[in-house]
Amino acid sequence: MSLNAGLLLFIPYRAMENRVFAALAAAGFGDVTPAQAKVFQRIAEDGSRLTDLAEQAQITKQSAGFLVDQLERAGYVERAPDPTDARARLVRVSARGAAAVTVAAAAVAEVEAEWAAHLGARRMTQLRAILTDLREITDPYA
Repeated sequence: MSLNAGLLLFIPYRAMENRVFAALAAAGFGDVTPAQAKVFQRIAEDGSRLTDLAEQAQITKQSAGFLVDQLERAGYVERAPDPTDARARLVRVSARGAAAVTVAAAAVAEVEAEWAAHLGARRMTQLRAILTDLREITDPYA
């Protein structure tokens, strides 16, 4: 059975995602869900508007608001006034959220190191370059 390219991309992603969530749980951040992470990982360094998060996560504004509310109650994000528009609010990563990001980044680095050891440095570099090129036609936010 030959797997299509989409599935071949998804399988390693899912494996990495499982490792990240396991590391988060082990570090005391086990209350983050994949749906919340889909929104959380799109928060810009200086904060993001809810409408932008919804668009980038490809979900409704209502769904994004619900997920941000959950993240805020759990202490991962905070809302702050938008300095460019007094009527708007920004979603920002809180100190607890930043700690979770550090754990997740370490897990990603560990998985990528394992992949590089399996593929070899040259092939890992090629893989990253190919996926970066593919992003140009698949990611409207690139």
